[in-house]
Amino acid sequence: MDNKLNPILKTYIPVVEGIAKTFGKNCEVVLHDFSKMQSSIIAIENGHVTGRSVGSPMTEVGLKAVRKGNTKDNIINYTGKSLEGRILKSSTMFIKDENDEVIGCLCINFDLSEIVVAKKVIDDLIKTEVDESDKDNEGNGNRVNDVLIDIVEKTLDETGKPVAYMGKEEKVNIVKKLDNQGAFLIKGAIDYVAKVLCVSRYTIYNYLDEIRVETK
Repeated sequence: MDNKLNPILKTYIPVVEGIAKTFGKNCEVVLHDFSKMQSSIIAIENGHVTGRSVGSPMTEVGLKAVRKGNTKDNIINYTGKSLEGRILKSSTMFIKDENDEVIGCLCINFDLSEIVVAKKVIDDLIKTEVDESDKDNEGNGNRVNDVLIDIVEKTLDETGKPVAYMGKEEKVNIVKKLDNQGAFLIKGAIDYVAKVLCVSRYTIYNYLDEIRVETK
């Protein structure tokens, strides 16, 4: 190790290894020394992500920031691509000495390529046909009203939470919102909402009783 290395930068070397081992092979962690910009990397883990090693220079984004003096604020959560076309999610955090002068930076480059591919597979798996939710309502043989479907979908979207992770209180709140919108005046609403919330039709009746008692 270079004995001339700033002791503050030295303290970050174990951090480089720690972060990389915590987040795995797709997480490149790099420590730069700004006293030698053309070969600034003094520590790196998972260098295969960008194809760099100790002695390599900074990426173009980092170099531009340093040259323009834009080192007051960290550059967090930006995206880019490696020379090989890997999709990266990155953050650059500047390191200062006791005089508040920037002496280097710690960079994280996470390769999202595999995750992007996995997301596409998952999106394909969960995709359904547009009219799938408009099938005959089980229990009464009537088609569920389009207006009802729209009201229920918008109310669920507002919660931002899958039904599988909802507790009773959250489901009651959804039923309350639907009731306020007059959803239960639509034929077949009880059975449809019960199906969507994964409860029985009697549970929906109980929720409505609770809600209406509260509002009396």
